[in-house]
Amino acid sequence: MKCRVASVNACLGLLIAPVFVVTLSSSTFAQGRPGPPPGAGPPGDNNPIRADRSRQMDESRLRRAEIAVNEEGEQQKRVEAAIVDMKENFTRIQVLRNDIARNLVARKPIDYKLVSAQTAEINKCAHRLKVYMAARAAENKEQNSAPDLKSEEMIEALVKLCKLIDSFTENPALKDAATVDAKEIDKAKEAKARADADLLAIIKLSESIEKKSASLKAPR
Repeated sequence: MKCRVASVNACLGLLIAPVFVVTLSSSTFAQGRPGPPPGAGPPGDNNPIRADRSRQMDESRLRRAEIAVNEEGEQQKRVEAAIVDMKENFTRIQVLRNDIARNLVARKPIDYKLVSAQTAEINKCAHRLKVYMAARAAENKEQNSAPDLKSEEMIEALVKLCKLIDSFTENPALKDAATVDAKEIDKAKEAKARADADLLAIIKLSESIEKKSASLKAPR
């Protein structure tokens, strides 16, 4: 083992020695060549104003880059929060729709207090989705106007509301928005228009049902 170490050290010595010789000879050669006399050659640029201006420009660029990064991070956080909120409202509308449909299928007497609370929440969620989707009003004035319901029309109105929610939540414009092919852009626009129309109809109808339910007494 000692011999191996000695051999390695010897090899290192052989490798280092020529390098040292070359370095030493280069240094000696450099010393032998006369250099420029002191004060010769162009003077250095030591303008303090220019150096300060350059430093300020560098700092300004760094600050702008830092601000841009921070703004991009904040924007990303807002987008992510909006997506989460949109999904929650989208899911909540479906849950409320299922609760209403379950009671209709069971032919239970209408609990107007419960229906008022359910439709009020559906209306709130639909309004939030309208903002995220930038849903535009349809040209059909009849569709934009909130119907004035009668008490005997409540079951029919609730069934219609459930169907509107089904049509809205199953719209391909909401499921395949990120994978629309360029050739299918016209169909995507039509689907988006239908989604907007359904959402606005949900807002109007849920508002009418909520108001009418609030004015009626719950069954004893």
